[in-house]
Amino acid sequence: MSAEDPPLCPLLVVDGANVVGSVPDGWWRDRRGAAERLRDRLATTGGPADGPFPGPYEIVLVVEGRARGVASVPGVRVEEAPGSGDDLIVELARAANGRPCLVVTADRELRRRVEEAGARCTGPRGLPAAPP
Repeated sequence: MSAEDPPLCPLLVVDGANVVGSVPDGWWRDRRGAAERLRDRLATTGGPADGPFPGPYEIVLVVEGRARGVASVPGVRVEEAPGSGDDLIVELARAANGRPCLVVTADRELRRRVEEAGARCTGPRGLPAAPP
């Protein structure tokens, strides 16, 4: 990369199960619907305004289990974990290969794993709230 190259767009990887589960709003009754609401919120807000990297972000929402089947939308790519969502998130952080990467999760073990892969972390509160 030379001084004339444009900076790489930072990658924002969102632990869908962890972020959805951080708010007791009945998500357990409709996990897919809760993941869709999170996806739409991310598409509208674009990720953290005061994160460690300047936006805009390439946003990846990782879903698993009963939240599978959520489609990608402009601005948010949805990745379905074939097994553990945590393992896919770590893979995505490793694949960033030096590109700025921010993972949104409150899971301590996942935070440790992605930080070892070179990513930064923030908790679910690091994401902007849905507009009124």
